[in-house]
Amino acid sequence: MQHRDLSVGRWNELSVSAQFANIGSEVGRAMSAHEQGLTARQEAALTRAFELIDLTLVNPALRSSARREASRVRELVADYFYGDNSYKTSREQWDRYFMPFAVATNAARRETVLFPPMMNK
Repeated sequence: MQHRDLSVGRWNELSVSAQFANIGSEVGRAMSAHEQGLTARQEAALTRAFELIDLTLVNPALRSSARREASRVRELVADYFYGDNSYKTSREQWDRYFMPFAVATNAARRETVLFPPMMNK
């Protein structure tokens, strides 16, 4: 397991958007490594991506629509890297898919930093 320090409980505390943003980061790393011909780095990033997808899939609080989405992402990523890319996805499509999750997650982080929750006294 690549994410040894990431427990299921800690992962489940993240928003679904943050989970997909993290998955997208690993998929992007795998694509960059693939483009550079760095097979070992590509495989390591894909291992991490699939681990994160699997952690998302076992989240009992995940709505069924998000579970289907995560399952579909897993299928499409596997097809892109290990299959014949029968869905004809491209790097640009993956970037467009994952970017809104990253933007939303970063916006939520900035909001938390700018407007921290009130402290109880």
